[in-house]
Amino acid sequence: MKQTAVTPVVLGLLALGARSGYDIKSVVDRSTRFFWAASYGQIYPELRRLEAEGLVCGEDAPNGGRGRRVYELTDAGRQALEDWLLGPTTTIEYRDESLLRLFFADALPREQALGVLQARKRGHEEYLDVLKAIDSRPGTDPDFVDLVLRWGIDFNEWGRQWCQQQLRRLKRLKAA
Repeated sequence: MKQTAVTPVVLGLLALGARSGYDIKSVVDRSTRFFWAASYGQIYPELRRLEAEGLVCGEDAPNGGRGRRVYELTDAGRQALEDWLLGPTTTIEYRDESLLRLFFADALPREQALGVLQARKRGHEEYLDVLKAIDSRPGTDPDFVDLVLRWGIDFNEWGRQWCQQQLRRLKRLKAA
């Protein structure tokens, strides 16, 4: 099976139940986008490709006047997901535009560069608000979904604190 960046997301979400491309994008926006985003422009072609490869099967299920196709994993798709989950290689790769901006912030005047760091702190605070809202909703998530939510909360709490510490440190350096 050829794998793209969104293959694991699509197969994983379909393992939890039948979904349309729209449904997959909605779940991604409330869950994995904090560490693994997927756009409509990636999801729909991936669903068509996976269906052509026999890893998912789709069925037309119009919703009102809108065309809609709902997909389910096939046995081959479930096996492909399991192979990926148990695969020998785990790559930790993190794309963070805010961190890239910090890396190049020396190109700005000092106060504007500090503003980039302040914006990152606000970003962590906003993510924390979203993740805590997810955490406070009724019901329970499966154990490992909850585990990833805990990681997100802890990571963003640490990120907020780190930004605050670095803002204080950089302001002290300027004063010295």
